Amino acid sequence: MSNLETNLAAWRRHLTRWQKSGVQNHIAGQNLPARSGASFANTTPVDNSWLCDVARSGPEDIDAAARAARDAFAPWAALPGKQRRDLLHAIADAIEARAEEIALLEAMDTGQSLRFMAKAALRGAANFRFYADKAPEARDGKSLFAPDQTNITSRVPLGPVGVITPWNTPFMLSTWKIAPALAAGCTIVHKPAELSPITAALLVEIAEAAGLPPGVWNVVNGMGEEAGRALTEHPLIRAIAFVGESATGSLIMAQGAPTLKRVHLELGGKNPVIVFADADLDRAAEATVFMIYSLNGERCTSSSRLLVEASIHDAFTTKIAEKAAGIRVGHPLDPATVIGPLIAPEHQAKVLYYFDRARAEGATIATGGHKIGDAGCYVAPTLFTNATNDMAIAREEIFGPVLTAIPFADEAQALSIANDTPYGLAAYLWTNDLTRAMRMTDALQAGMIWVNSENRRHLPTPFGGMGASGLGRDGGDWSFDFYMETKNVAFDTAGATAPKLGG
Repeated sequence: MSNLETNLAAWRRHLTRWQKSGVQNHIAGQNLPARSGASFANTTPVDNSWLCDVARSGPEDIDAAARAARDAFAPWAALPGKQRRDLLHAIADAIEARAEEIALLEAMDTGQSLRFMAKAALRGAANFRFYADKAPEARDGKSLFAPDQTNITSRVPLGPVGVITPWNTPFMLSTWKIAPALAAGCTIVHKPAELSPITAALLVEIAEAAGLPPGVWNVVNGMGEEAGRALTEHPLIRAIAFVGESATGSLIMAQGAPTLKRVHLELGGKNPVIVFADADLDRAAEATVFMIYSLNGERCTSSSRLLVEASIHDAFTTKIAEKAAGIRVGHPLDPATVIGPLIAPEHQAKVLYYFDRARAEGATIATGGHKIGDAGCYVAPTLFTNATNDMAIAREEIFGPVLTAIPFADEAQALSIANDTPYGLAAYLWTNDLTRAMRMTDALQAGMIWVNSENRRHLPTPFGGMGASGLGRDGGDWSFDFYMETKNVAFDTAGATAPKLGG
């Protein structure tokens, strides 16, 4: 990885085109400004300086994109799965060829360090490859036999769908939603987060340069209450796939209800990592630190509650505090940086608020708990101890590099604390007792649980949560369940006379 000055020079070369043209909408294969002519400024959290202007779209722009997606749907849906497979592989090749450009732009747009954004770009290519290989089988179903009857099921693409993606790792999360939709045969209107719009424009450019037909994939920029709401309410859009906050997910359900939209909601979490005294404590500490402090703590699966068996609580939290204090906070393009600036001043203010709230409620700051520097949105990696599960820092999603440690006496109390949350996205369990692991994972209320591991995703497995963490599952065939309709055809095999009514 190059040094900071080399990376900055390369980033400026890539940014120049976006500063000249702005980030525009992409509808039916054309880059277009908002029809109203409105735009807004996109800034970097490194120093809050201007990056580029972005189209501020409204309902008329969403309507044009939805109509383009509708017009492109029939020929795209009719394309054989093998041809979609080849095209998605071509998109993956093109992503890999421009991985450095993607990573540099994403790091400066989001504030997340280049060491992680480089991996996110390659993971985006892997998402396209995985679903490329599944495209030929997307419509496969089952044969179900009954007396004198054979049933054949199949799947068909749903139609034009809306995809709304967040500002944290936006490139990777866009591919996570869009690749299976394309593999299924759907067309797309994508509304990226207004705080990190650049790589969404780059991604659709890459896809069309690789051969994707115009209109299959449309991108409309803007604010949630303007462009986002128009998308969730548009009658031509058959479904909404959303990644973001739980409160916004509730609004999307309500906005889509009049048109009976299918919704997939990948929402927030307050995920516990539970550490028993018999665990490999060195590995558990490394995984805990990674899952809360990597990616600035700005991800839904972060392990933001640390539940530690009381007998090892003090020693283990001391180990975590030492590791957190040694984490490098700095410029996201510096290869040595682990934690960069948070996404925006408003989000930084939210995180800082919880530091004051925690002190007022009696928690102890073992390390961190403060802003770093006068410029940019930098916050020190933070660990709270002497906490209880009724404190705001244990109940509310902070979405930053902030960990709250809570002791537990036994297995029953660990389960009680872990499940005492409106969320249910992920949980992490550290123990060398197999039977305890079986009991705990059976009783934990979370959609995804890792035992003696950080979050290591296997793409065919289901991804999603319970409660306030969302609805539906991504990954493998679970994605096709959302983007496709299932059809059943029943064949009579007996040739019997139809039943008669009456005499």
